[in-house]
Amino acid sequence: MNKLNLKKSPLAMAVCIAISAGTTMPLQAQEESSVSENEPEVILIEGIRGSFTRAADIKRESSGVVDAISAEDIGKFPDTNLAESLQRITGVSVSRENGEGSEITVRGFGPEFNLITLNGRTMPGTGFNRSYSLENLASEGVSALEVHKTARAENPSGGLGATVDIITTKPLNSPGRKLSVMGKALHDSSNEEGDDYTPEVAAVYSDTFADDTIGFAFSFSHHRRDFQQQVANVQGWQANVDLPDLAPENVIDPRPVDADGNRIGNHYFPKDMNYGINNFERERNNGHVTFQYAPMDNLVATVDYVVSQATTARKDVGWGIWNEFGGNINAYELDENGTALYADIAGNDGSFTASQSTTDFDAESIGFNLEWDMNEDWAFELDFHDSSNEEDNGADSGLGSDGQVILGSNQLISKTYDYRTGEVPHAQINWANGTTELTPSEIDSNFSQFIHSPGKNEVKQLQLHGEWINPELSSNLLGMKFGVARTDQKMSGRTAWSGLRGGVGFNPSFTQVFPDGMFTRHSTSGMLDELSGGGSDLQPNYYYTFDFDEAVARQEAMLTEDLLGSDYYAVDAYFDGIDSQSSVEEETNAIYASAELEFEVAELPIMVNLGMRYEETDVTSVVRQRVETAVWWESESEWITQYAEGGTDNFLVTEGEHDAFLPMMDLKVDITDDIVGRFSWGKTISRAPLGDLAGGRSLTGSPKPGSRSGSQGNTNLLPFESTNLDISFEWYYDEGSYAAIGFFRKDVENFIQTRITQTTIPGLFDILDGPRYQQAVADIEARGEQATTTAIFEQMIASGYGNADGKIEPAADDPLIVWDISQPQNSDEKSVDGFEIAFQHMFGETGFGLAANATFVNGDVEFDSESLDQQAPLTGLGDSANLQAFYEKHGLSVKVTYAWRDEFLIGVGQDQGSSDAPPQFAKEYGQWDLSVNYDVNEEFTVFAEGYNLTNETEQGYGRYEEQFLFARQYGPRYALGARYTF
Repeated sequence: MNKLNLKKSPLAMAVCIAISAGTTMPLQAQEESSVSENEPEVILIEGIRGSFTRAADIKRESSGVVDAISAEDIGKFPDTNLAESLQRITGVSVSRENGEGSEITVRGFGPEFNLITLNGRTMPGTGFNRSYSLENLASEGVSALEVHKTARAENPSGGLGATVDIITTKPLNSPGRKLSVMGKALHDSSNEEGDDYTPEVAAVYSDTFADDTIGFAFSFSHHRRDFQQQVANVQGWQANVDLPDLAPENVIDPRPVDADGNRIGNHYFPKDMNYGINNFERERNNGHVTFQYAPMDNLVATVDYVVSQATTARKDVGWGIWNEFGGNINAYELDENGTALYADIAGNDGSFTASQSTTDFDAESIGFNLEWDMNEDWAFELDFHDSSNEEDNGADSGLGSDGQVILGSNQLISKTYDYRTGEVPHAQINWANGTTELTPSEIDSNFSQFIHSPGKNEVKQLQLHGEWINPELSSNLLGMKFGVARTDQKMSGRTAWSGLRGGVGFNPSFTQVFPDGMFTRHSTSGMLDELSGGGSDLQPNYYYTFDFDEAVARQEAMLTEDLLGSDYYAVDAYFDGIDSQSSVEEETNAIYASAELEFEVAELPIMVNLGMRYEETDVTSVVRQRVETAVWWESESEWITQYAEGGTDNFLVTEGEHDAFLPMMDLKVDITDDIVGRFSWGKTISRAPLGDLAGGRSLTGSPKPGSRSGSQGNTNLLPFESTNLDISFEWYYDEGSYAAIGFFRKDVENFIQTRITQTTIPGLFDILDGPRYQQAVADIEARGEQATTTAIFEQMIASGYGNADGKIEPAADDPLIVWDISQPQNSDEKSVDGFEIAFQHMFGETGFGLAANATFVNGDVEFDSESLDQQAPLTGLGDSANLQAFYEKHGLSVKVTYAWRDEFLIGVGQDQGSSDAPPQFAKEYGQWDLSVNYDVNEEFTVFAEGYNLTNETEQGYGRYEEQFLFARQYGPRYALGARYTF
């Protein structure tokens, strides 16, 4: 049943006539629409068809390019995850976290380019970044989502790609009592260790009192999900590593050669190869309370409070290999791009790991709003909110950090990486015991580490809006809007790292710490079985698991300070203090004004919205800097930076400032009664990433060969500034049905490019290739042996170059370390353009409906995989498409959705990639979802839902598809539940 209830006062009708151009008609399902805050019209809408129809109405009536999604009924949003709902909108695609939609990309611009607002208020990002994770906010209590793709003077800045406004329920906009309760059981097919069925419950209540002058509303939801992630990954690819002279039968290299016989082009090898099974327990609680009071017909005061709390606990097991190159390489096969498809590499180690962490996310926002219609011509609105997002990975009461225990062995002959067939590379180890399988009695302690890295983002914002409606109905000027705003945003975070605790690098050996019975052998037959090369074909075909707490307890008891000195086993992320700490504070003052006009040209009604916004921003960065003193070689695979002791850290304060003038124009032409044409032009900005604004220099704490890197911030970075052009045509040929096509272009100035400079730092000497290192290589080769990393380390220790703890310290005659220091800088202008097409059709009274859209984007912002130079590409750029088909009649509603996203650039830089900052690409992804609802009666509904029905996997790669980076498998999810509406 679709219900449409309309109630409009005489005053509302007059106001509607005056401001209909350039505003969006309000409704209950999105009655708090940000473009209609003073309009008392109320529309109650229910059902899929009603939601689709209302979205079409919003699109049609808006002056700029605005798309929306509305609730199908009170407490019933189309998807339980807001990001999943947003991807149904043309031009919007999602980034996934743990198999669920998390952050959005709009028209090829990633999460950091899009602004999330709550009832028109700027929301803080999640943790120490600007991106807002939508999976932490439940859909109950949300009445609508509006996506503003073109500039609006009254909107806060920050949405270069788009501004997404989350609109919540306000009781006075829909008088009367309403209550909806929902409960469902969730089943995640990937779950192995948690509960097979987990609950989700929610309630939404709204009521008005005292002749509808007092309103109260609240919503609450509790959600829990237990699931498993299976993953394979390479942490990074190294470019142009040293290649030894090998016999021809040990090398396959199809790259061409030059006149001197040298290979043409680059070559790339994987730094490691890992596999893992990660078990999650995730719990989310959301609450929203709104209180409204209207002491007079023209005055409404609103106080609201929104709180979100999410806890994610994870226990991971993993296994894999670590590679060094040069003399370690025994054989290899490259493809025509120089990517290693196969490599036989000696030295280093193989590992079995266990990790454990609990991360808390806490967000809250308290706000006050006062709306005053001074008279029929003038209206004012005062709004203030204080909001924060805090993320803490130290919520595990026993650890207080993210902990990782790495066991394994370096007693091997060689390791092989093989990606010549299948979708998952294989990594086999030839152990010194003559087999490809390590026995439990041979498993040794490598090291453990504990990391605590909390972050907090806070926003305090005061906005004053005014509106004047021209009483002269014959005038072309309909009215004006104006206002001022003050926004204070502070983002802070710190990191504490324990260093490598325990018997680092199997030196000395502590196999006696771990009894054989501590380890359980498993087959990999069910591992990544949705991918070719996974499952029963995966090599290695086994792995060991062990209890994290037992491994920690045994090492704490035996690897004591008396035995290991300063390397003793300690479960303390703050073992040597805080490693890094920074904060960035932005203070922005803004003023805006806009005017709405209506006139005719050649008998065509034309509506124009002209506006401008001016902002000034002051930036202050405070960075804690540690004093590096040396880099020690602590084991064949581990290099550790040493720091000065005794409180020698200092705090560096840097300041910056910038301003922005943001004009805009929207033009809307009613070409016919059914066809609308639009032209929009304007400027939008997105501010620089927080990590880039934090001044000061830092060096990596684990500077392995090929990864001697550091970073330096730039507080004076200018924001990305885009000049936007939109042209579109829309044909509304029937109620709820339309077809649209649009062209957009964004010319973005001040693109940020990371430049890497090679530099040396006085006093930081490099053991690698120093006189002692070279002598060790000569001694090994003189014996006719292979000079692997392990052999070189052991030779230097045998030659007496180790200290009392068996670690090698630099010497004064060693060369200085060459560091690759990256610093962000504003660069040139880049452009993105594309087309959007959308189609929505209601098949009369049959109950069937269909909606489809697609976005095609391109520009000069793509990553050039052939170049090793530093680049400034646009992350997230890629095509996308969505399909929704539904049937809704006689109490039964069925909706099938498909969301597709083409391959896109995730980011630049890999954890263990070489200094050329190699890319991370995601392969194309498509997902089918299904929901079925049946109304037992007008109040009671039962439903079933299915997500990722075809068990799609997520995959990623580096410069080329042959440079495997990750594969992740989750499994389908199902839900069965009921909803009762009073």
